[in-house]
Amino acid sequence: MTVIQNTNGHGELSREARTTNKVVPEKEEQLVLNTIRCLAADLCQQYKGGHPGTVMGASAIGVALWRYEMRYNPLNPEWFNRDRFVLSAGHACLFQYIFLHLSGYEAWTLDQIKMYHSPATSGSMAAGHPEIEYPGIEVTTGPLGQGISNAVGMAIASKQLAATYNREGLDIVDNKIWCFTGDGCLQEGVGQEAISLAGHLGLDNLILVYDNNAVTVDGRIDNCFTENTSKKLEAQGWNVIDVYDGSNDLAAILEGLDKAKHFKGKPSLVNIRTVIGYSSRKANTGPAHGQALGDDEVAYVKIQLEFDPAVKFVIPDKAYEYFAECKIKGARANEEWDKKFEAYSKAFPDLYKQLINRMNGTFAPDGWETLLPAKKDLPQGEQPTRKSSGIVVQTLVPKNNTFVAGSADLLESTFVNFNGQVEFQNPASGLGDYTGRQIRFGIREFAMVGLGNGIAAYHKGMFIPIMSTFFMFWIYAAPAARMAALQQLRFIGIATHDSIGIGEDGPTHQPIALAAFYRALPNINLIRPADAEECMGMWLLALSEQSANTPSIFALSRQPVPLLSGTDRAKVAQGAYVVYGDDKNPDITIIATGAEVARAIESAKLLKSVKKVRVVSMPSQKHFDNQTAEYKESVLKSSVALVIAIEAWASYGWARYAHASLSMHTFGHSAPQQQLYEHFGFSPKAMAEKIDEWAAKWQTKGGRPGLGDFEELLLGYTQH
Repeated sequence: MTVIQNTNGHGELSREARTTNKVVPEKEEQLVLNTIRCLAADLCQQYKGGHPGTVMGASAIGVALWRYEMRYNPLNPEWFNRDRFVLSAGHACLFQYIFLHLSGYEAWTLDQIKMYHSPATSGSMAAGHPEIEYPGIEVTTGPLGQGISNAVGMAIASKQLAATYNREGLDIVDNKIWCFTGDGCLQEGVGQEAISLAGHLGLDNLILVYDNNAVTVDGRIDNCFTENTSKKLEAQGWNVIDVYDGSNDLAAILEGLDKAKHFKGKPSLVNIRTVIGYSSRKANTGPAHGQALGDDEVAYVKIQLEFDPAVKFVIPDKAYEYFAECKIKGARANEEWDKKFEAYSKAFPDLYKQLINRMNGTFAPDGWETLLPAKKDLPQGEQPTRKSSGIVVQTLVPKNNTFVAGSADLLESTFVNFNGQVEFQNPASGLGDYTGRQIRFGIREFAMVGLGNGIAAYHKGMFIPIMSTFFMFWIYAAPAARMAALQQLRFIGIATHDSIGIGEDGPTHQPIALAAFYRALPNINLIRPADAEECMGMWLLALSEQSANTPSIFALSRQPVPLLSGTDRAKVAQGAYVVYGDDKNPDITIIATGAEVARAIESAKLLKSVKKVRVVSMPSQKHFDNQTAEYKESVLKSSVALVIAIEAWASYGWARYAHASLSMHTFGHSAPQQQLYEHFGFSPKAMAEKIDEWAAKWQTKGGRPGLGDFEELLLGYTQH
């Protein structure tokens, strides 16, 4: 652990401790810091909301990062080898917006950042938390803690690319990942999961900058958090640097960040003590965290910092001049890299071509679709859909560097392990190296998907993360999956053991209602295939151009299912299609998904009340919703037929497609899967009897079910 002590009242360092271009005249430095503090106070007060305290307390950290330590090009925000800055403490987005403006990002004008917390619903980039689509914003970190996992994912991406493509004298990828975090992020479980894995992997390209102000919304954190963060992270395999007086001592901050940047073998924590709301009478209190200071307090701050209280949004020319070097340095670094990349293209043309294709998001190899086995070549007996999905993993992943595949401790159970692949591990461990594309995330489901988001966001289209665990555990990962959908980041989520079919593990592990959540989320595809053929279609759909901006989650069975004669991989993209029965005017349409499709077909064969019946497989509600009204009617025939849905999940959502359902309405139970399907009424015989009874009721009653008539037909079946 390195402790940087104040060497005098200002914490000045010797010339040997920092390069000449980091020596800043004290008066100019103070003007810049005071400008940022007053600007933050004004911006929050303008619309009576926001988070001024972090900006005011951590302004010296921002100066150290943007003016001196980080490598980026404001004139080319997408420069490939730039450092990545991740704001895990997303509520402090004003901190990032101000420095993007001062350092010269053209889109981030003063007028733009003045829209922070404005009532505008369009035209503003200054959202209340940073959003990935705007220049200089690398990832939408969202709720606290996830940004740490995103940063770890980006560090993994950078390490993997460097190990794969760098050659002696031509380091094409050698950037750093800077993650700005606060007290709240370090209390969140996802942050701790990610920190633990980063330490294990020895990601020395990752620097966690901790704004340690010891205050959250409810006040001082010692009311609920008394850990020694520095010692804790040191025990987790991190290099730790402690800095004091982080609100003023720019020299000490620079020394700490510089040491972290050059440290080898471990990720670094720079623990910087700051004063939230610095220069305000609300400093070191909860109200400084997330409230506008108030007109009187803003005036007080300005007087303390020698600014005119009557004038708002002031940025003196000297402050702009102070940051003018950022564009010059960035353009120079970008130009030097361009020359290096040109030399690389001549020395290693094949690697260069591969890297360019990946930068452009080109999915290789050409004709990859034909590598998947045809239906006639699939296993003709029964097998779980999790195993059928594994056929694609084994076929495609080894041939395509775009994929990184890993699991939360369930590689074999979820069939995402692929033969002969090096694991992504710290080379010093002897377990693998950084070229590896097989990742052991450990039992860290939330962090796994947060890391996947960081990997996918590193350079969009360059990586497709495959992440797996049991479907029930995707409830742990749900907040990160939601953030992927919001950011339009593609990942493949493998969710096996998807129903009561998990059997003896019991109700704690049997997902009943989770599908309803994922189906309700915008821009995420939950796909539940009926058999091996639909598994091929599921992968084709998830890897197609139409899914380039969409995460997909595959709900896969533990239990074996037959290969059905009516399934068709090409029709999976339509969301639903007829797999049994071809009558043009059916009396009953049965919709089913996943492992229940085969049971639905057997049930249809046993019906006595009607002769004209069809069975529809609906692997994806979202994709069916995107079809034309004509196509939907051609499949469901709901204008003439009674429609019933069969699914061993909760019925929530099925009223949009069906008049009734055979579904779960309780938690599951512990027993072998075959007994459970019978216990809860999903045997073909029991389902046929229920459907006959329901159809006969409507034949006697006359007419057809209307709004509010949706029925759950298995209410008589209970958990015990």
